[in-house]
Amino acid sequence: MAVTPMFPLQVAMLPGEELPLRIFEPRYTALVSDCLTTDDPAFGVVLIAAGREVGGGDVRSDVGTMAHIAESADLGAGRYRLRCVMGERIRVVEWHPDDPYPRAAVEPWPDEPARNVDVDAIRSIEDRMVALFERIAQARGAQVVARDIVAGADVSGDASLWLYALASRLPMGPADKYAVLAAPTVAARISALSEAVDTVTAMVEFQLSE
Repeated sequence: MAVTPMFPLQVAMLPGEELPLRIFEPRYTALVSDCLTTDDPAFGVVLIAAGREVGGGDVRSDVGTMAHIAESADLGAGRYRLRCVMGERIRVVEWHPDDPYPRAAVEPWPDEPARNVDVDAIRSIEDRMVALFERIAQARGAQVVARDIVAGADVSGDASLWLYALASRLPMGPADKYAVLAAPTVAARISALSEAVDTVTAMVEFQLSE
């Protein structure tokens, strides 16, 4: 099993999202430099469960996403600017020593097969997100078409990508986002995203009531 360069972050990243990065820490400069010598420059991104991005000593989650480098700029003095597109979900099989950057043996982790997808449940999540965005806009006195925020999230009939696209539009915390990413099935992801919508809605209502 191939060893993959890894970039732990304090945010969870979902398939389909874009990730801009400014690289300056020497170990990640080495990671980017190595990646850019390959035909498909990419590295794994996982959520830091505890600790910090800079300096090491972090506790890393074992479910992540491959980040494919779409654009790169060498800024000199060991600094890079990157635009990455998040691709397939991965699961860490074994962490290797950081030499000089984090590395791990990983495997692709597609959703487990599901016979039936509860489309109505996903549509219900969409409707609740629209109501949430309308509530926020009303409180701010802003004019928005909340339905446009979730429009286009239905990705080619693929329920997994549909849910990831919806989740990427919800301003949730890293733990809720990781729960959406790490859900083993579409049904579990529907449940995780539904709970995240409830959490964000409750938080918004609490803040508006103060």
